[in-house]
Amino acid sequence: MKTNAIPFLAAILLPLAACAQTPAPETPATADGESATREPAAVYFTHDISPEGLQKAYRALGRPLEGRKVAVKISTGEAGNTNYLQPALIGPLVQSLKGDIVECNTAYGGSRQETAKHRRTIEEHGFDAIAPVVIMDEFAETEIPCPAGSVHLERDLIGAAFTNYTGFVILNHFKGHQMGGFGGALKNLSIGVASTAGKARIHSAGKTDDVGEVWGDLPPQADFIESMAEAAGAVVNCMGDRAVYISVMNNLSIDCDCNGHPAKPEMADVGILASLDPVALDKACVDLVYASDPATSASLRARMERQLGPHILDHAETLGYGSKAYKLVSLDGNAPPSTERVD
Repeated sequence: MKTNAIPFLAAILLPLAACAQTPAPETPATADGESATREPAAVYFTHDISPEGLQKAYRALGRPLEGRKVAVKISTGEAGNTNYLQPALIGPLVQSLKGDIVECNTAYGGSRQETAKHRRTIEEHGFDAIAPVVIMDEFAETEIPCPAGSVHLERDLIGAAFTNYTGFVILNHFKGHQMGGFGGALKNLSIGVASTAGKARIHSAGKTDDVGEVWGDLPPQADFIESMAEAAGAVVNCMGDRAVYISVMNNLSIDCDCNGHPAKPEMADVGILASLDPVALDKACVDLVYASDPATSASLRARMERQLGPHILDHAETLGYGSKAYKLVSLDGNAPPSTERVD
């Protein structure tokens, strides 16, 4: 932990103890002792990409966070990018929860690696006008254990201010990603919650925390994808039943909001999805990409496949903190969209 962590010490000791003791969810056992199949997770869907639609998706989850100290984890977007979730869209939900928007500094150059520049970008993008914004690794970082069965990371290195919160909205803009194939809930939980050094740890599959070293000797792609799954599991297990997960499928560029010059979105906007299972949520979003018009989704599909993006779902499910099995539930009063793959 950094030497300037003292202001946070009292606030993080109790939550850290809880993180260390939170087990991964277990598959229930049948009467004869054999493992039972987990019920598919509900993933709620609405076509309504609006503040009202976002709040409807949150309420459908049945896990109210009002009265808690709530962190709303988003990407504030690189300078030059306009695809990130807009303050006008998310503001009413954040304000209704009296939440803080939370972020961490990045591990590459650009407008968000250093706190001062990051805060200027946050201001330029209008987020500090709707809620307090906390850069979680501004003063300190801390470690939490990765799930049992992790093969690359023993501990995840995150922004220490994460542990000050008792309720979490993991609010994701689903889109492509240059390195991860796609960015959704699991990417937001792993790279998004990791400190700058923690991002280096994930990108190097546990070999280094040094940002200056990581980009010169990247591990095999599958190792990086699995490391993201392991880091995401550390955060999921730490939060337990104090979190909800919501993804907005709009502005579907093949590039991440961390790209200041992203490719223009080709797919039409899809909708808002929400679940209590981040693995099921990401799987539903991936399935909806594959169920969309193949002419407009071709670039995003190719990006996901080239970067082994869907492998994160397999590894996360193996680690036991979520399932790829889900049931899509419409909030629009009609049948949910088809997730049948279109080739």
